Amino acid sequence: MTNIMDTDPNRVIIFDTTLRDGEQSPGCSMNLEEKLRVAKMLEAMGVDVIEAGFPIASPGDFEAVHEVAKVVKDAVVCGLARSGNMDVDAAGEALKPAERKRIHTFISTSPLHMSVKLQMEPEEVHQAVIDSVTRARGFCDDVEWSAEDGTRTEHDFLCQCIESAIKAGATTINIPDTVGYTVPEEYAELIRMVMNRVPNVDKARLSVHCHNDLGLAVANSLAAVGAGARQVECTINGIGERAGNASLEEIIMALRTRADVMPFSNQIVTTDITKASRLVSGVTGFNVQPNKAIVGANAFAHEAGIHQDGVLKDASTYEIMTPESVGLTANKLVLGKHSGRHAFNEKLSELGYDLGDNARQDAFRRFKDLADLKKDVFDEDIVALVDDEVMHISDRIQLASLEIKCGTVHQPPQAKLELRIDGETKACEATGDGPVDAAFNGIKSLFPHEARLQLYQVNAVTQGTDAQAEVTVRLDENGKTVNGTGADTDTMVASVKAYVHALNKLLVKREKTAPAALSA
Repeated sequence: MTNIMDTDPNRVIIFDTTLRDGEQSPGCSMNLEEKLRVAKMLEAMGVDVIEAGFPIASPGDFEAVHEVAKVVKDAVVCGLARSGNMDVDAAGEALKPAERKRIHTFISTSPLHMSVKLQMEPEEVHQAVIDSVTRARGFCDDVEWSAEDGTRTEHDFLCQCIESAIKAGATTINIPDTVGYTVPEEYAELIRMVMNRVPNVDKARLSVHCHNDLGLAVANSLAAVGAGARQVECTINGIGERAGNASLEEIIMALRTRADVMPFSNQIVTTDITKASRLVSGVTGFNVQPNKAIVGANAFAHEAGIHQDGVLKDASTYEIMTPESVGLTANKLVLGKHSGRHAFNEKLSELGYDLGDNARQDAFRRFKDLADLKKDVFDEDIVALVDDEVMHISDRIQLASLEIKCGTVHQPPQAKLELRIDGETKACEATGDGPVDAAFNGIKSLFPHEARLQLYQVNAVTQGTDAQAEVTVRLDENGKTVNGTGADTDTMVASVKAYVHALNKLLVKREKTAPAALSA
């Protein structure tokens, strides 16, 4: 990969913050193995900068950034830090193994944030900008500074802080729309104002980071690029705090599809977009809405008769991009119970999985079991199978066995359950208002906890009565929210897997106590 500071003036740097800002979504916690898998996928698809986490937040976050820094070789690995010395030092230490590293430091600059949240005078904030950037430069040459709540910051003060940050050594200046407040033309004008008023702005790259509270994150980001910004901060599937961040796949495909009016380049491999979307959806438990642009299930579906007629004659009548351009192929049967190991391994590679020998063997065994139960095995089945079991093999709590008695004869419904908890098998029998309630009561008796069930949702992975059920469970404990997913041809087994998966994520979440001012 070329040095991102030496590229052509129309090159847009893609800064992915799925592992940091995306993980701040309620319920989006990822364990270390999941973060490493996402980081490798992002690197493979050509992301320039991967923001791996917030090292000061917890030992788990520090470890995640440190481990991502070890495995990522081509992309820049970035760690977030507030303006305090401890934050910057933690980021610097976590990033030590990285071949290419960046510290991203920030502080709020709007009058509201300075007075209410920081309780600091503008002069103090300005000095903190200088001090934090200077300290970060002691760890690496690539330093990004962000003006949190930049779109509500007074222009004079914003320009003063940007000029000082660049003088102190910042090579990227980010002006985030932290609360999703701005609109495209206003944001573009803000970028133009900075470019015209800050005397040393040519010595740094301008970046944008937009939230989607008004549904304008992508539009605002593209408007800023048109005005001169050359880095866009975004996430896979647009996940993130509140209404989410600007969606990477929407930004990339807008730039590719409308290069006639936005002649800006990037190095994203668009055919990996669908793989990345499925991966992030699988590890976070956040399903992509069917009508989501680019990666939604209906993005290339046509039901209206007039549309179908046009597409059959010429796809370009209603499709402005091809499904293949984002890595989406026709949903056809490729595997069955007679398929061999070689064909299965090829399918895993096609779907973007890079599993070790043991994990691959376990996945193949489970595929064979699934093929005995299902007549047709589709790509979605393989994705659900691998994400459900193989990627959670190190979970502390695992389902060992489940037996359910319910219906008109067995009242109340009964669940006989065995869990492996830290390697020890525990069993119980429980009852409930229904089979799901009975099973979940059994889990609570074997692993006591105070988490409240907020969501129980069942979806079919594919069509047909033999389809795997994919269940999503959301738990909340003391304000910490996690999503768990489970898949199986038996809906009850999938339900228990989902609940157990959520509990495992809750255990990870318990280790994280996010410090204040995390949003940037």
